[in-house]
Amino acid sequence: MSESGPYHDVRGSGPVLLVLPGGAGHPMGLDPLLDRLAARFTVVTYDPLGLAHGRLGLPVEDQRVERWSDGARHVLDAALPDGEPAYVVGFSSGGIAALDLLARHPQRIAHVVAHEPPCVTPLPDGERQRARFQEVVATYRAAGPEAAASRLHAVLEERERWEPPHGPVPAGDGEQTVTEGRPLGRQEELNHPMALFLRHVLGPFTAYVPDRTALAAAHRTARLTLAAGTDSRGQLLHRTAGFLAGWADGDFAEFPGGHVGAATHAGEFADRLAGLLSVSRPD
Repeated sequence: MSESGPYHDVRGSGPVLLVLPGGAGHPMGLDPLLDRLAARFTVVTYDPLGLAHGRLGLPVEDQRVERWSDGARHVLDAALPDGEPAYVVGFSSGGIAALDLLARHPQRIAHVVAHEPPCVTPLPDGERQRARFQEVVATYRAAGPEAAASRLHAVLEERERWEPPHGPVPAGDGEQTVTEGRPLGRQEELNHPMALFLRHVLGPFTAYVPDRTALAAAHRTARLTLAAGTDSRGQLLHRTAGFLAGWADGDFAEFPGGHVGAATHAGEFADRLAGLLSVSRPD
């Protein structure tokens, strides 16, 4: 761990596997997965905002994908000072940062697995999907995290209608408004990783467009796999991962569970990931 960042933890031994958590980057819920992977890899877990390293509750600004990937590169420089390539797995927003890391620093990468990144802008209906995520952010600002989470679930499940926690309220042409729910105070928000994700990460990250040319060029030295959970079939991020795999000339793989399968199916998920990475392991 660095005292001033980039914040990270290391466990296990073997080839280096850099883990980029989702949400606001807090690795909560991932310990069973990381412990399982540490039996086969040197697992380096990046915490871009330092939320698990004493910075929860401190000021946070709107995040940039490039800032996360630059921090990830610095972590790799520390973990592999000789410049050897590493494996990378990114979850959700961390998956978007992993795509940017591969596009901008391919020489540091052997294989990137991006699991259900909400990188929707390249989709044929990307403008609409990006707008729907912005509506989630607006709901959070107006009515707080519970209402925003309800709306986010509807977006991910590709449902047009959603029910606020206190029930739907019709407003003209079938539109819905939230009349209950409370925005968090700033200090409450700074102590709430999900709230930080909704205010500072979700909007800018879902607006990000990967450098398609750079990703194609990265294939000369690295491998890219877009991944989605089997329980996410028929949902937005499964569709997104499949589309991006073809768009970026990468591979597609399914993993156990859904969007948070790394936490809910830790053992099976770790085994699937290790097996996938083993086929690209350097000699």
